[in-house]
Amino acid sequence: MSREMRVLGDAPAWKPVSTASLVGVALFATLLLVLYGRSEDGWVPVLDGANLLIHEAGHPLVGILSNRLMVYGGTIFQLLFPALTAFHFARQEDAPGTAAGVIWLGESLLNVARYMADARPQVLPLVGGGEHDWTEIFSRWGVLHLDGRIAGFTRFMALVLILGAVAWLFRRWQQGDSK
Repeated sequence: MSREMRVLGDAPAWKPVSTASLVGVALFATLLLVLYGRSEDGWVPVLDGANLLIHEAGHPLVGILSNRLMVYGGTIFQLLFPALTAFHFARQEDAPGTAAGVIWLGESLLNVARYMADARPQVLPLVGGGEHDWTEIFSRWGVLHLDGRIAGFTRFMALVLILGAVAWLFRRWQQGDSK
């Protein structure tokens, strides 16, 4: 059976999940959600600092390809890094690493939602005092008036990813535990 078939359809191909890994990843998700919930502006220290660095690096890197697309580069890179992390661990059949990558993706989406919701009020401090990405993006798309709704949906999807990753890892742990 090919590796692709095993990863996509055959549960036993994944490495067993230890109780310590399950607890560690669940604590990681819980910590992120607690920090997010307790923060007045939804900022998760350290991780959102890293997300911001990745976001800012994405603008000029995408700008090399197209000046018009540069505004999208920050969010693309901010979401691409955790998605690639999850993909890397999935290829290794490492469920805790995959779940942690998906949780990082979800937390990064929480950060993006925060930025989206600021498209009209523009109260968040911007790096370098430049233009607000999501004001520009939503204006281009003609949906600036929907910034709050789009941000709310994005926030919901982020929470689904985070909680879904923990639930999936728990299920993988149960499957390994029953053998």
